[in-house]
Amino acid sequence: MTEEQEQLEFASRILHKHWGRKGRLQRLPGENFNALLRAEGNCHVLKITGDPNAEIQLEQAVLDRLAEAELPVPRTLASADGEHVVRLKQDGLEWQARLQRFQPGQQWRTLGSDAARLELIGRQLGEVHQVLSGLEKVEPRSTRTHQWDLAQALQHRSQIQFAADTNVRQHLERCLHLYAACALPHLADCPQGMLHGDFNDENILLEDERISGILDVGDCQRGALVQDLAICLSYALQHEGIGLAEAGRLLKGYDAVRTLEDVELDLVHPLVLARLATSTLISLARRRAEPNHSTWFSHEDSTLETIGRLIGFSPRTARSVLSESLREQEPLLRSPEELLAHRKEHLGPSLSISYQRPLHIVRGAGQYLHAEDGEPYLDLVNNVCHVGHCHPVVVEAISQQAAVLNTNTRYLHENIERFAERLVGTLPDELDTCFLVNSGSEANELALRIARAATGAHDVLVVDGAYHGSTSNCVAMSPYKFNGTGGSGPPDWVHVVPIPDGYRGEIRGHDEAAGAGYALEVGRVVGEACAKGRSIAGFFVEPILSCGGQVPLPTGYLRAAFDHVHKAGGLAIADEVQVGFGRVGEAFWGFQLHDVVPDIVVMGKPIGNGHPLGAVVTTRRIAEAFDNGMEFFSTFGGNPVSCACGIAVLEVIEKQALQERANRLGKRFIEGLRRLQERHRIIGDVRGSGLFIGIELVRDHSTLEPAATEASQVVNLMRERGILLSTDGPLHNVIKIKPPMVLDHSDIEMALRQLDDVLGTFT
Repeated sequence: MTEEQEQLEFASRILHKHWGRKGRLQRLPGENFNALLRAEGNCHVLKITGDPNAEIQLEQAVLDRLAEAELPVPRTLASADGEHVVRLKQDGLEWQARLQRFQPGQQWRTLGSDAARLELIGRQLGEVHQVLSGLEKVEPRSTRTHQWDLAQALQHRSQIQFAADTNVRQHLERCLHLYAACALPHLADCPQGMLHGDFNDENILLEDERISGILDVGDCQRGALVQDLAICLSYALQHEGIGLAEAGRLLKGYDAVRTLEDVELDLVHPLVLARLATSTLISLARRRAEPNHSTWFSHEDSTLETIGRLIGFSPRTARSVLSESLREQEPLLRSPEELLAHRKEHLGPSLSISYQRPLHIVRGAGQYLHAEDGEPYLDLVNNVCHVGHCHPVVVEAISQQAAVLNTNTRYLHENIERFAERLVGTLPDELDTCFLVNSGSEANELALRIARAATGAHDVLVVDGAYHGSTSNCVAMSPYKFNGTGGSGPPDWVHVVPIPDGYRGEIRGHDEAAGAGYALEVGRVVGEACAKGRSIAGFFVEPILSCGGQVPLPTGYLRAAFDHVHKAGGLAIADEVQVGFGRVGEAFWGFQLHDVVPDIVVMGKPIGNGHPLGAVVTTRRIAEAFDNGMEFFSTFGGNPVSCACGIAVLEVIEKQALQERANRLGKRFIEGLRRLQERHRIIGDVRGSGLFIGIELVRDHSTLEPAATEASQVVNLMRERGILLSTDGPLHNVIKIKPPMVLDHSDIEMALRQLDDVLGTFT
């Protein structure tokens, strides 16, 4: 006896024992066991499930509500004991069984679609939602979830790796990328209610151009109503001759019953793609588990074909086509090409543009940037928006204070006091005095002034490859600039020490020996400067070198280097503009990784999450030495709005535990990148701390020939896949990763899969 015959025999015994009926049973398609009973000229459906997560009572409540409204749903027949749901045990398993009246008609899938039928089905779904309105409030079980829940579509994202075909993988990546960036963050903003959960073309029956049956509410749950609409559309689009324009008629029918909100129209396309991707990924998992199942793969081919047709539409275009008959369309924004031409006419030619195909970014949210065509990009490089693009807490703080007052530090105000106290509270006790400015460049410029005033000396030490800002003095002490194209070398007051690069420097390794060796170079440069009659005011150094190539400093380097500087009468100045505020994960400040306390700390970029803000924090003694009678004043530095912004950033970092998040996710990211390093010889080194990571590409592991061209190609290929990266380092062969701190595990896994595919093109 086959497995199906055994199931039918089991079902026959249940039918006879509990409903006193006999007859021929025929297996029906479906995830659970459904069998058609033909007896005495009537037809019924026996439904049996052994799923422990099935909410049969909830399903029954949904069916009862729809039946009361005289919608065409199957009625459930009571058993001989008066039960609508019979519970039983067999072979140690628990089962639930129901007997329902058979609904006449043909499946929508069999009949196909035309404009009138799509409008009819759309109206019917709208009526279902109207009838079920409020049921979710009295059914606590409606908060359930399951593998088909569109609000949890990312639960299947990791399964993409099992798709053997490269094109299929890329299509699935894009489907869930669009969903994660464009739909998931806004589902809670949409009208909510009880969902049918599976309003598909096998669960809708038609007879004489009317809907005669609405079947299978097994996936019912509370959620955004637009989820049901997207599920329905995802099946309509699998029908012959139905594209986005034609599918819009289904929206039109629904809109006639319940007016769709703009936010719902924005979400339809990414939700449709998410449902199609979910179907494909569940199918992939099932193929591995039970490849010959009789009912699981009915839509497999048409689902992939539909994804292929839809995947090329930008979100903006897809929304426009789908809703053309519903709303007046928004005017198109200027194209990137038009903006670039205009930019060249009116802006200085020394400004650069990222990527071979420039991006026109119009919106940011969390870890995503959105282009003018609606395309989302996972931002792995813009560390300025430290707590996420347009974080609502930061935006609200700026908005509220801007609506009340914005002045300067010549007036007393609580915000500057609160912000300074919060800021110095993150630092060692001796760093207790704060100066507020507008940018990291201005902060480094001020730090230079303070160091010169406090020491009476004039010169500075900097690390080769470093960048400290865009003011004249900052450029003059930035080897990244003065040794680059258009630069004229260092002035006589700037002394350059070698990059302590344990990967390609003269001393290899990251241990104490390497740190001591590179620190000796600092002592040598200090000695040579002093021998020439120069005096050292300070040593500007990033705790992890950024423009120098995302280079972590070897163990013991900073402590020994600071000792050399202090012996020469200079100050140790930690440039935390890129690495501070918890990004390194294991510490709040980069210098804390090295168990040192600098004399001055310079801050910028993440301090205001994109708002123009910078700071210099030092000791009271050094601050008093700077107070020589000349007033320090920055017109906008320390204004109430900027301080409100800074306070909000610190609160978000603390309340959302972003330092701990950077530590946890950074370790996962670096671990994944090192696995890629084992697979792709073009990766020479993976390095960093927390969410401050560098990937150095080389053509040869012996000569360390830099793969700058390939690094640029990787960055541009990843941009085409919706992920933003950038290159850095003196040899332009280091891919830098410094994302907003709010990205999640799923983002990292997606980035690793995409990098794996892209790097595979260089083997």
